[in-house]
Amino acid sequence: MKALLIIAHGSRRKDSNDEVRRLADRIRENSGPAFGLVASAFLEISSPQMDSAIADLAEEGATSIVVFPYFLAAGTHVAHDIPRIVEEEKEAYPNIDFEILPHLGALQGISSLILKHIYKSASGE
Repeated sequence: MKALLIIAHGSRRKDSNDEVRRLADRIRENSGPAFGLVASAFLEISSPQMDSAIADLAEEGATSIVVFPYFLAAGTHVAHDIPRIVEEEKEAYPNIDFEILPHLGALQGISSLILKHIYKSASGE
């Protein structure tokens, strides 16, 4: 079963973490058959941490985990921490295929999406 794991930084602010969880819920509702499982996890401060979320997905039957870094820029977490954790989890779960997607800020079309939102806000819509 294919799983999507959305990774965010984590915050001391509960509402911020809940926002990430709601995003995962919306993606789960709209992903159709693309993903049998959709979860969110955090690198710091909040739970579940990335390794715990991967363990949960493995227990739920994931055979493939697509990791989506929900970060705007490729800082240390995106460039080093997430790939390091994935490498460690590959050793713990050799029967699961892992794929790390480009982070949010690197996605094609992000600038168009931002401009669309700005234009919409500026026009009062």
